[in-house]
Amino acid sequence: MTEQATGAHHPQPRPRSGGQHSAPEHVTGAQSLIRSLEEVGADTVFGIPGGCILPAYDPLMDSTRVRHVLVRHEQGAGHAAEGYALATGKVGVCMATSGPGATNLVTPIADAHMDSVPLVAITGQVASKAIGTDAFQEADIVGITMPITKHNWLVTNADDIPRVIAQAFHVASTGRPGPVLVDIAKDALQAKTTFSWPPVMDLPGYRPVTKPHAKQIREAAKLITAARRPVLYVGGGVLKAGATAELKVLAELTGAPVTTTLMALGAFPDSHPQHVGMPGMHGAVTAVTALQKADLIVALGARFDDRVTGKLDSFAPHAKIVHADIDPAEIGKNRAADVPIVGDAREVIADLIQAVQKEHSEGHTGDYTAWWKDLDRWRETYPLGYDQPEGGSLSPQAVIERIGQLAPEGTIFTAGVGQHQMWAAHFIQYDKPATWLNSGGAGTMGYAVPAAMGAKAGAPDRTVWAIDGDGCFQMTNQELATCALNNIPIKVAIINNGALGMVRQWQTLFYNQRYSNTVLHSGPDDVNPEARGTRVPDFVKLSEAMGCYAIRCEDPADLDKVIEEANSINDRPVVVDFIVHEDAMVWPMVAAGTSNDEIMAARDVRPDFGDNEDD
Repeated sequence: MTEQATGAHHPQPRPRSGGQHSAPEHVTGAQSLIRSLEEVGADTVFGIPGGCILPAYDPLMDSTRVRHVLVRHEQGAGHAAEGYALATGKVGVCMATSGPGATNLVTPIADAHMDSVPLVAITGQVASKAIGTDAFQEADIVGITMPITKHNWLVTNADDIPRVIAQAFHVASTGRPGPVLVDIAKDALQAKTTFSWPPVMDLPGYRPVTKPHAKQIREAAKLITAARRPVLYVGGGVLKAGATAELKVLAELTGAPVTTTLMALGAFPDSHPQHVGMPGMHGAVTAVTALQKADLIVALGARFDDRVTGKLDSFAPHAKIVHADIDPAEIGKNRAADVPIVGDAREVIADLIQAVQKEHSEGHTGDYTAWWKDLDRWRETYPLGYDQPEGGSLSPQAVIERIGQLAPEGTIFTAGVGQHQMWAAHFIQYDKPATWLNSGGAGTMGYAVPAAMGAKAGAPDRTVWAIDGDGCFQMTNQELATCALNNIPIKVAIINNGALGMVRQWQTLFYNQRYSNTVLHSGPDDVNPEARGTRVPDFVKLSEAMGCYAIRCEDPADLDKVIEEANSINDRPVVVDFIVHEDAMVWPMVAAGTSNDEIMAARDVRPDFGDNEDD
């Protein structure tokens, strides 16, 4: 069976047929592990074998239900499992050996924790008697990952394996989704045991609240209809809950503007007239300003993180707050809520729809005419845009915009972290859920290529484009070899400006253009000037060496032709090295630590909102 990553709507592990327990089988712990993975519906595992996990790889060879993808680095396995989970709605699975294998999973586990991605990481551990002795390739991965997992287990008894695997998948996918880790001692994998399914789960205290409190829903509906300047502030929790259809109904019922965070792009159609853009440090002027000037913010599956709020004590000073989240720890963490609602976003929004309809039937409807007049004026005056570079070089924004426009229907986009990530958020239109995968909370460089690999493995019939920077690409590009050898034909756009672009932008704006250690194509003090212009590394040669079809694009006149060529090749991975202008910047921008009122629409361009709004 398949566990769907939709908040409260996950079936628990159950028997294969007829509700009966399977007859016990006499197996090893390793065989029990693989049988358990089969029964919870895991069909793809990304991993690398090594000494302590090796017993599990032997029965894995015989499984007809679990496909293993041999990655080139464990970080790639973790991000691939994330991409798989986000593209399919299932739990992503990665596997590594003890010590350095397990610690290489720490970054993707932390990434999944920040972005609430359902992930099960399975690691081998040294034999139980050797634990704590600093044995070869021993690391306390349970201790290391405790702050970045929903829960984790150390298994030293083979009899516990089915129960722990069932619990791991349940915890990862229910409530607020997230990563869990199962560390299994080598002797537990080698020991004899019996396997039967389903096991009895034992999770005392784990009872996620999914149904919201009716009184809080009624209070929220009253505030919505009484407000004059409301905003629906939509976060990634709406996607996790599978609540996008309900959100559209609520938005159209209320008539309120909708802003979707970086993690929520696609939860509400970008093309919808009520969508005012993405908020945050690099958000649309209208979205940022709407939140600042609002008298009511309805936060749905969002967490008031620092990139959205800017300087917290100056954020939305006149707004009452309705905050709905499945994780009670998020409510009131950064901003006090006037109406706190704990529950699954799908249940919350469905109940809100009914409550607002009741308010309407009693003659209470919000009048947002003046509000929309302001919003439309800001949208018209400060649209997202970019300047074409002088000298005929490629504009990075134009590259990303055309990739989006020429992409086949249903394309999934992944992004690394930095300027290209923000441009991909701004200049590609996301109208459907699960079409935008990125590292939001952790901001992990190197996310794009392995996440694209996982997404394509989980959704092989869809086109997957990784929008990557030349800095990010150099962290995890070895997974291109994995893609080439496993028939995972992703497409990669390297937005190559020869620099760590976002860091360079900050150096331009805040460090007097002192570009310390951000230029990627030359050495310190340019001691080897000959290297400039010779492209080290040459991404085309590098990609070809890993079994990919590779193209370079430098001339704006070739842009469409190159993208269409990339789209036409589907029998192997394609990499396009787009040589772009190095001084392009991401705008709008709210400088770190400042108020959202200080938003800059472009360099030296401060929006003028006039003083005719009622504050």
